[in-house]
Amino acid sequence: MDPSTHFIFGIHHDHGFVARTGPNMPMDLGHWYLAREQFEQVPGTPGLYRLTNPETEGPRRSRQAVHDLRQLGYSVHADLALDPAATPAPPRPAVRNGLLERRTRIAQAAGIRPPQHGGALTTTPPASRPVPPKPPYAPSIGAAPTGGRGQGKRA
Repeated sequence: MDPSTHFIFGIHHDHGFVARTGPNMPMDLGHWYLAREQFEQVPGTPGLYRLTNPETEGPRRSRQAVHDLRQLGYSVHADLALDPAATPAPPRPAVRNGLLERRTRIAQAAGIRPPQHGGALTTTPPASRPVPPKPPYAPSIGAAPTGGRGQGKRA
């Protein structure tokens, strides 16, 4: 092991996915980084950290921790199974919730003209606007209304 290594990641038979700080890394700084990467200290074993909830995407989260610490410029040694540079991540299953199919059906339905709206739509306005016919009666302007509500005598 290179003495300039800052973090060491591996798989432990009792604790699952584990990490340890290297000899050049201050313990408190190593603890801070590993806690941010969701590792907790193993009781009774100073300097050894295990991944919290390893059953929830443990390999992916461990590879992500190795990747994150390398991106920050730290030297990280990892087992072959946890080294993102050596092994590609497993394919993630596609979650099918039916949203794509639903959107496709809606888009297809929007492009079809329903039969109750027969005839094709025109895209140009009519050449002239028709004038409404003249009413058969002549409205009287200013005449007092006769009858109707509220026109009775008041006392």
